[in-house]
Amino acid sequence: MHAGDAPDAATGALDAPIVQATTYAFADADDAAGQFAGTREGYIYGRWRHPNGRCLEAKVAALEGAEACVAVGSGMAAIHGVFAGLLEAGDEVVAPQSLYAETARLLATVFARFGVRTRYVDLRDLDAARAALSPRTKIVWAETPANPVLDLLDLEALAALAHGAGALLVVDGTFATPYHQRALAFGADLSVHAATKALAGHGDAVAGVVSGRAELVAAVREAGARSAGAAIAPFVAWLVARGLKTLPLRQAAASANAAELAARLEAHPAVAHVRYPGLGSHPQHALARRQMERGFGSLVAFELAGGEPAGRRLYDGVALIARAVSLGDLRSLLTFPAATTHASMAEAQREAAGIGPGLLRLSVGVEDVEDLWRDLDARLG
Repeated sequence: MHAGDAPDAATGALDAPIVQATTYAFADADDAAGQFAGTREGYIYGRWRHPNGRCLEAKVAALEGAEACVAVGSGMAAIHGVFAGLLEAGDEVVAPQSLYAETARLLATVFARFGVRTRYVDLRDLDAARAALSPRTKIVWAETPANPVLDLLDLEALAALAHGAGALLVVDGTFATPYHQRALAFGADLSVHAATKALAGHGDAVAGVVSGRAELVAAVREAGARSAGAAIAPFVAWLVARGLKTLPLRQAAASANAAELAARLEAHPAVAHVRYPGLGSHPQHALARRQMERGFGSLVAFELAGGEPAGRRLYDGVALIARAVSLGDLRSLLTFPAATTHASMAEAQREAAGIGPGLLRLSVGVEDVEDLWRDLDARLG
């Protein structure tokens, strides 16, 4: 709530004013030289840093328990900044089979061209993870809960393996948010979030954040914000900072809704299976109870007994729930991953990740849970 904020000196405003400026004046030549040398604090140019970005970064760093944070223009800009800032030709990334498709596409279409190799491994299997590490491994990339099947990874164990091999553990914790899971507390070196999702929370801002050790965050800032130009706009930073103030309230409500819907879906005869970390049937439920601090998140994945045709009928029939991508919004959103968000992933990789053609992913919002259930139940048959 309060990190990064102070009453505005000019007006006394409690919320940080939006500073819609590109360029900032220096007091004198010494000030200008000192800021460029990094020996004086201040603002030079909006692509490098600005007051609203700094306010947001302070909030996220406090939330994560991090030394530093950098905010950029999207979640993918954050991921790109990590890879561009920390990898060199010949380095390897060890990544889970269940991985956000755009992250996999970035590794395959951009960084592979520059000599970065990616090894896809079932990181739930710690022996397989250990065997995949090599002297060239620079980053172990963890996504937990995973998009869209909600597999979990043991962060403490993966951190020990990565550090033992001289590598970094970087965690995309977008699905959990720091409200449910603080990756740095389990040994991760960097925590990445698509702030577009639950951190902003209102479906009106696109942004990304990376938090962790100061020297690593500085490398990401240099590659992602300053050099690549993926700076976050002042108004967007203000929107995300505003959204963070209600993150605990929104996540508690949405997660409670998700837990209730997951239990009802699992008990329905038309549903073949449900994946939700809070269910006892989830294969890593014990890990979820240990690793996720305040509930199990707002995402539910499920498949109907009638397979893809039944899933399409439900998808086409919902009235209250929106047919849309993204997640973490106040409203509930339903997605068909194999045909949309993960269509760019190779079919074999989708199968290995458990993303079947009939899988549905529900991002649960803060609507009344009975209204949401009526919308689903009426289409389950």
